[in-house]
Amino acid sequence: MPATKKTVKRSLLVTSATLLALSLTAPVPAFADASPTATATTTPSATPPANMSTVGGKRLGEAGTQVSLGAGAPVLPKDLTARSWIVSDAESGDILAAHNAHWRLPPASTLKMLFADTLLPKFPKSTEHKVASSDLAGIGAGSSMVGIKEDETYTVHDLWLGVFLRSGNDAVHVLSAMNEGVDQTVKDMQAHAEELQALDTHVVSPDGYDAKGQVSSAYDLTLFARSGLQKKDFREYCSTVRAKFPGETTKNKKGKKTRESFEIQNTNRLLTGDSDVSTYQGIAGVKNGNTTNAGATFTGVAERDGKVLLVTVMNPEKNEHNEVYKETARLFDWGFKAAGKVEPVGELVPPKGVETSAQPGANPSGGSGKDNASTKPVAAASDAQGGSSGIGIALAIAGGFLVLLAAGAFLINRRWPLPDLMRRRR
Repeated sequence: MPATKKTVKRSLLVTSATLLALSLTAPVPAFADASPTATATTTPSATPPANMSTVGGKRLGEAGTQVSLGAGAPVLPKDLTARSWIVSDAESGDILAAHNAHWRLPPASTLKMLFADTLLPKFPKSTEHKVASSDLAGIGAGSSMVGIKEDETYTVHDLWLGVFLRSGNDAVHVLSAMNEGVDQTVKDMQAHAEELQALDTHVVSPDGYDAKGQVSSAYDLTLFARSGLQKKDFREYCSTVRAKFPGETTKNKKGKKTRESFEIQNTNRLLTGDSDVSTYQGIAGVKNGNTTNAGATFTGVAERDGKVLLVTVMNPEKNEHNEVYKETARLFDWGFKAAGKVEPVGELVPPKGVETSAQPGANPSGGSGKDNASTKPVAAASDAQGGSSGIGIALAIAGGFLVLLAAGAFLINRRWPLPDLMRRRR
């Protein structure tokens, strides 16, 4: 991106912020045709297609590694084996480097980021739901589970902890049942993916379980993470290391019912650490996955020195324990050193709604509840009550700043309250 363009963007951001602040393990091959209109029946290919989607920039549609090193920029790590990966600036949207960014591959449980971004706004976290047997129907064999039991009652908060920490397909199916079923949830997720311009994604199962034709890309998974992280609940859940989860109700000898809880821990190894992986400095999520077809997949977000990066890694070919986390950590290390020293090779595009107009009534906090019931992404700055910015509109009318205000709304929306959250994870 030319320096002059960046300067204009920064000026818009600062000026608009002033105006608005007071008011606010063999993988299944990818599809050969990765154009936005490709269908789930497209013939698969074992290697990245020569021509992939160019959403976000022409270079992102080219196979292989894309990077433009400037003076003093470090070289990329040489021991990367992932079939696809991407390193981006979470706030500006600049893509610092990418490798087969639009290659359509099975996503595994990283698809749960889209599930969460779609459904989180629909149910207040205090809502209770008694699980019926039909809620747990259709869960794939060998699925990751949090331990939900039929005829037990759980809050929506409990269920989301199960989704984010244990990648529980049982929790996904219960939430889907609350959302009029799996089929409706798949439709909602697909519609939301298209709204986010994640056009490589074809949703078949809401939990990311291996299914014929179910694909996404490193680019799309990064868009899901970026959109989800604008929601307060999403940020809190994906950064939670451990929590208590309700167990099964039992009766003692006197017939008194009791229900104890058990501890669950996040399966994101950059957040919790493991025998061969240390907790990554500044990490705060986002989501991991692993299935037979997808291999290991992961999208992470981390902050250092005020810089927030997103890294997505799909299916490392090196078959070592925690390899997806090791390669992600190396890409994070590179990204933090390279920031400001590389020319972006593309960008994370905004949602469709942002391109046309601001959305009055959007809730920037992304909290659950009736006031935030829309599944559309936040596209404009708004006040605490979810209304449009009164002072921003007044200034726009009085001073003729309408164009500046419209541009600033999106730029401000690209700067999320992430750093404080991440510093707690150092």
